[in-house]
Amino acid sequence: MENKLSTKNIDESALEQILIGGDLSRLSPAQRLQYYKLICESLGLNPLTKPFDYIVLNGKLTLYAKKDATDQLRSIKGVSIDDVDLKEVGDNFIVKVKGHDSSGRSDVEIGVVRKSDMQGNTANSQMKAVTKAKRRLTLSLCGLGWLDETEVETIPDAKPVVVSETGEIIESPAGIPEIHEPQPAKKLVFNEETFLKNFNPPKDFNPMPLDEAKKVESEKDGAYGSMETEKLFYRMNSLIKQLKNNHLSPEEADLISLKLNAILTILLDRKMSIESAV
Repeated sequence: MENKLSTKNIDESALEQILIGGDLSRLSPAQRLQYYKLICESLGLNPLTKPFDYIVLNGKLTLYAKKDATDQLRSIKGVSIDDVDLKEVGDNFIVKVKGHDSSGRSDVEIGVVRKSDMQGNTANSQMKAVTKAKRRLTLSLCGLGWLDETEVETIPDAKPVVVSETGEIIESPAGIPEIHEPQPAKKLVFNEETFLKNFNPPKDFNPMPLDEAKKVESEKDGAYGSMETEKLFYRMNSLIKQLKNNHLSPEEADLISLKLNAILTILLDRKMSIESAV
C-alpha cells in the first residue's frame, strides 16, 4: 500500500496550510477532521480507534502516533522484530531493536527510558524502553516522521491538545488560535403583526386615498394593494434609498415619492386594522 495522501476530498487552501505551514490549528474544525480521516485512509488505519492524537510542538498543532497506530501499522506492514538489545547506561535503560517489514526492508531504532520512570519500578522501566524502541522502529519502517506517545512526555515544550470528534479544539495551550468556520447568516423571520404595531410613518406624511393607493403598481409585482406586508416593507426600504439619489430627475423623484406614499398609506391602514381588532 502506498502511503500517499489522497487530496480529492480536501480543498487546496487547507492542503497548502498543512504542507507549507505544518500547522493544523490553522484549519477549520471540518478541515482538520477531514485531514485526520484522510491520513488514516492513506495508511489503512481505522479512524474510530483514534490512532493519532494532537500535540503542540514548536508552536504548531500536529499529530503524534498512539499505541493503536503502531499496532495496526505493524500488522499492515508486516513489521517483525529480529533482535532486542537492552543495556543499562548510567541512570538510563537503552534498548536497541532491529527489525524488518514484509518487503524485506530492515532498520534499527533505540528507546531510552530513565530508571526513575514508572515510579522507580525497574522491570516496568525496562519494558517501557523496549516498547518505545519497537514503536519507533515501526514508524521508521513505515516511513513516518511522527512522534510516538512514549516520546511526547520526554519533550519539555510538547503540550497535548484535546480535540473533539468533530475537529473542534476543546483544550488548547495559550497562543494556539482556533479557526472556526463561518456560520451562515440566520434568516430573520418577518412577523407581520409585530411590524405593523411598531410601524410609524414619517411626521410629514400625508396619506393619499386608500383606493387610489392600492391601485399604484410595481413594475414587477402589480398593484401594491394585493402585496403581502413583508414585500411592501422591502419595497418601502428600496424606495427610500432611491430617493437619496441626488441624480434623479424631477419626474423620477415624483414617481418614487408617489409609490412610497401609496405603500405608507396601505401600511398605515393595515396597522389601524390590527389595532381596531384588539
